[in-house]
Amino acid sequence: MTARPTTVKRVSPTVLAGNLRGVITLINRRMRATRPVGELTPGQFSALGSLDLAGALTPSELAESERVRPPTITRIVAKLEAAGLVRRTPHATDRRQVILEPTEQGRAVLRQARRAREAWLAQQLAELDPDERETLRQAAEILIRIARA
Repeated sequence: MTARPTTVKRVSPTVLAGNLRGVITLINRRMRATRPVGELTPGQFSALGSLDLAGALTPSELAESERVRPPTITRIVAKLEAAGLVRRTPHATDRRQVILEPTEQGRAVLRQARRAREAWLAQQLAELDPDERETLRQAAEILIRIARA
């Protein structure tokens, strides 16, 4: 097997940022499309995921986390609660507040959706050659560093 010549292309951070943003958005849309239709809206899924990651939040904290207004999060939480995916419990120190957390059913819905997205992505990655997968592994490490900065 003949080694491919390596040429380094220089690209500005601004151009690269635009390219990455576009491809991340496209991949995210494709992965969201793996969810069965009619389950949850993207906003409901995002709120449920935020609660799963945080463990438990007040409605205000959830609204802030989701970057939506309180009336919007109230509607989202009402739908999730009606579906049995979120539960409200009294706040330990402030009786005016409630704590929201995912139910086991809510966590199961998230696990199922995550498995579907990962299966789709794994299928796409399986079609790449080993060198391409290694390049993506290295890129993933860099992207994790960027995300944590």
